Amino acid sequence: MGGNSFGTLFKITTWGESHGEALGVVIDGCPPRIDLSSEDIQKELDRRRPGQGKGSSPRKERDRVEILSGTFEGKTTGTPISLLIRNEDVDSSPYEEWKEIFRPGQADFTYEAKYGIRDYRGGGRASARETVGRVAAGAVAKKILEKEKIKIIGYTVELGGIRAEKVDFEEIDRNALRCPDRNAAMAMENKIEEIKIQGDSLGGIVEVLVRGCPPGLGEPVFDKLEADLAKALMSIGAVRGVEAGAGFRVARMLGSQCNDPLGPKGFEKNDAGGILGGISNGADIILRVAVKPIPSISLEQRTVDQTMRPVSLKIKGRHDVSAIPRINQVCEAMVAIVLVDHLFRQKALSSFSHK
Repeated sequence: MGGNSFGTLFKITTWGESHGEALGVVIDGCPPRIDLSSEDIQKELDRRRPGQGKGSSPRKERDRVEILSGTFEGKTTGTPISLLIRNEDVDSSPYEEWKEIFRPGQADFTYEAKYGIRDYRGGGRASARETVGRVAAGAVAKKILEKEKIKIIGYTVELGGIRAEKVDFEEIDRNALRCPDRNAAMAMENKIEEIKIQGDSLGGIVEVLVRGCPPGLGEPVFDKLEADLAKALMSIGAVRGVEAGAGFRVARMLGSQCNDPLGPKGFEKNDAGGILGGISNGADIILRVAVKPIPSISLEQRTVDQTMRPVSLKIKGRHDVSAIPRINQVCEAMVAIVLVDHLFRQKALSSFSHK
């Protein structure tokens, strides 16, 4: 049995459920002597915690991280790092009503089919709350990437059909939706208010930009860099699609349009999204992630119970209108984890080949 761990040389294992005592992550493969404090991790967790913004769940979690192992006197020791985040604002009572009902769009039916048992409280392990461990691990990965001058920026480019028409990186931290277009952000917030009143939810698109990634990261044939990035991002529950560079637009291009010309200063455009042949080429890595609407909505929906008897339900409880922008930090974290893993793999290869 598996599926709870990710990575090769830099490996993470998340654990915990939405309404359990706590959640966390164990990180194996972090090198020693990296400066790391709880504050380094907390600033990333604060960006994804619930209870922020107009469309966010009213569940109030401080998401305070505790470092249980792997550091000494403010530095990593090279041993496994164990991080714990306690659940503090749990209310399982709304879930009692539909504990024998399969909620549409949720993992209830498939978890029951796989395990024959499921934690119906908030979705258990399938809840987006699981991602708190990913973000904590991503904070450690980002500390490593800082030393390599690699920077990851995740931002909202579409929400509810409203698209950002420009990318102003200074604008991203100025609005709750982390959108690089101020006018689009205001329109998105209005859309959230409208859909919230209707009792429905919204999907959107997150773009992730990686700057400073050196050429050479990626392992042909099956561990291509974009393949591992896609798997990492698709492992996030609400994600239904991932594209790199020009993405699906390449299907409508000619080869003369799609190929990125090379000049003395490097690539002259970047439809490849910074990756060729599964290996980073030194240009910016550009990824886009399609995020589905939150399935927990208060509108009446048709489904069945555990005896396959048709029923209808309206979902009560504390839920986001959209996974955006909290999912943005999860996307950044997963990209960071993949890049560190491939960075270590490349360093191991370079070290061996130069001996």
